[in-house]
Amino acid sequence: MPRAAFLIILLLWAMSAQAQDYPIVPVPFTSVTINGGFWQPRLATNRTVTIPFDFKKCEETGRISNFAVAGGLAKGTFRGLRYDDSDVFKVVEGASYSLQTKYDPQLDRYLDSLITLFAAAQEPDGYLYTIRTILKDSTNKKDNQAGPTRFSYVAGSHELYNVGHMYEAAVAHFLATGKRSFLNVALKNADYLMQTIGPDKLIVVPGHQEIELGLVKLYRVTNDKRYLDFARFLLDMRGRSDKRTLFPDPANSGQGASYLQDQVPVTQQKEAVGHAVRAGYMYAAMSDIAAIQQDKAYMNALLAIWNDVVERKQYLTGGLGARGHGEAFGAAYELPNDVAYAETCAAVANMLWNHRMFLLTGESKYMDVFERVLYNGFLAGVSLEGDSFFYVNPLASDGQRKFNVGQAATRAPWFGTSCCPTNVVRFMPSLPGYVYATKGDNLFINLFLTNQAKLVVNGKPVQIQQTTNYPWAGNVSVTVRPEKAQTFTLQVRMPGWAAGKPMPGNLYHYVNTAAKPLVLTVNGQRVKYTTENGYARISRTWKPGDRLEWTLDMPVREVKANEQVADDYNKVAIERGPILYCAEGVDNGGKALSLAVSTGLAFRPTLESQKLGGIVSLSGNASGKPLTLIPYYAWSHRGPNEMAVWFGQVK
Repeated sequence: MPRAAFLIILLLWAMSAQAQDYPIVPVPFTSVTINGGFWQPRLATNRTVTIPFDFKKCEETGRISNFAVAGGLAKGTFRGLRYDDSDVFKVVEGASYSLQTKYDPQLDRYLDSLITLFAAAQEPDGYLYTIRTILKDSTNKKDNQAGPTRFSYVAGSHELYNVGHMYEAAVAHFLATGKRSFLNVALKNADYLMQTIGPDKLIVVPGHQEIELGLVKLYRVTNDKRYLDFARFLLDMRGRSDKRTLFPDPANSGQGASYLQDQVPVTQQKEAVGHAVRAGYMYAAMSDIAAIQQDKAYMNALLAIWNDVVERKQYLTGGLGARGHGEAFGAAYELPNDVAYAETCAAVANMLWNHRMFLLTGESKYMDVFERVLYNGFLAGVSLEGDSFFYVNPLASDGQRKFNVGQAATRAPWFGTSCCPTNVVRFMPSLPGYVYATKGDNLFINLFLTNQAKLVVNGKPVQIQQTTNYPWAGNVSVTVRPEKAQTFTLQVRMPGWAAGKPMPGNLYHYVNTAAKPLVLTVNGQRVKYTTENGYARISRTWKPGDRLEWTLDMPVREVKANEQVADDYNKVAIERGPILYCAEGVDNGGKALSLAVSTGLAFRPTLESQKLGGIVSLSGNASGKPLTLIPYYAWSHRGPNEMAVWFGQVK
């Protein structure tokens, strides 16, 4: 990174530190290097395969040329859908994160060329929405949900959604390079919106939440409170039809205000309803406001909604969204397996929200949900090769129905609506930023993966080296290297699954809840610890080279769902550690959906380094026939075939 950019980043962090924010501070992903283990090859694949693949698809489908046409740099018409601008911005965000961890001059130049197109496509007053700039005909026959005039169909136009992703990408690019070219485009757009939308102006509610998250990032990078206030305003207008400008809007398709989380003001919402991705983004943005403005009403609403999700509406994979119609949450305990939607974007939104809830509260249960989503509901969304994706993540498949947005019964390389491939590409390189967090003289270890980190605890530099075979084995070794002996508290997350509970709440439970107590050693000697909020707390004077070690017991466990989940009644699922398992027909004589297991069936874990990128498979014997299970995230790499997570039970 250029020295100028580094100095800018230091200044921005210093400015941000002056303002109220989350009480717990995440260690930036740029300070953590994943250098081995389970995740290193996946991050490498994202950098070398998925990022260029997604850019190529954006070029082939007209997503990038739309900016050139809108800016008068090329001839043509609009290609695609009204929200396609957002896909380009998301890939730029992921590429900018990648630049921060591994500089690539060719990628840097390519991003500069794209930013030239973005700036050209921006209209003189700051407005940026390529479909409207290109299709000036008020009928907009290409995509009637874009609306005949600016903000006239804001519930479905995605005008504000698109630029929200632009703000996030612009901040990422600025922090990666120190260049203001893209940031200036974003700020000009945000300033225009604040001149147009607001109290005593046009009052609208974004149909697809996202701009609120982007505005908070603009606030943090500029320390300009106007952006934070605008984000708050957009949230507070939800459910307030008496306060805002209403337009006829075809975008709801008769689904009602709850589809957009617009049924009541956000502080009065107690249940997760409507479109699951929109909801997750909104809850994450509400968490930002709750933290920065210390808003108890926001926090109380978030706690109620979160409890509704974990008690009644979350799949065992961590997936959200039971219904394909509206990509929405279902009713309480409505969790079908074969027609489950559980969109990959919703998995990303769920992780963003739960990480923020941890930063607000310091409670490990939120990182338990994060981890479950990460290894199951999210990771299944991208192939091992990095160039095909699930939009939809069912928990059962007959191998025939084209569940993946009608395209295939397996992963597909791209979609007409390609929000999921582009969400994967931006989340993956940010993963190191979720491993550690600090609060005063406390250092939290939230994720177990091989890495080296340079961080600051209570104002003093500390280096951390973590080595582990997780998630296949429970052994974790953390070497602590302060510059000199330093007293602080290490807080190690004790995963709920290791304590005999698959997820927070009572939606799922293990048949056998017995769990071995966690044993921690420092330099080979067993040490005492206290527990608080799901963390093992070790307070001591740490010397350079001190080694903290522990091993999480990883028995194969049977999971049962709450009896009110009709689709899982009298069925059982199988887990080991943080990994949920499934059966695929290819391993079980072509069958998976009809398989049944007996309670207490013993499974043998086997490390298979050459199978599906390296996995631990489980083998047993069901009804006199051999049974093989693989991690859920690894299914559908060997062609369409039957798959099941939940199995019938036999005595």
